[in-house]
Amino acid sequence: MKTFTAVIEKDKDTGLYVGYVPGFPGAHPQGETLDELRRNLKEVIEMLLEEDVPPVETEFVGTQQIIVA
Repeated sequence: MKTFTAVIEKDKDTGLYVGYVPGFPGAHPQGETLDELRRNLKEVIEMLLEEDVPPVETEFVGTQQIIVA
């Protein structure tokens, strides 16, 4: 069993939640709810692992706010 950290954002235009897992470039599932997004993220990760797409080894560190004038 492996644990992956997902980054989740909410698209203001569509109202959808969009997620991605660092280390799996190109995989950005969406969902109308956080539960739907979680299911979609799990499905995408399982599919990539079945296809032997190795995740890039990354470690989630955190987020930062950058102020630009």
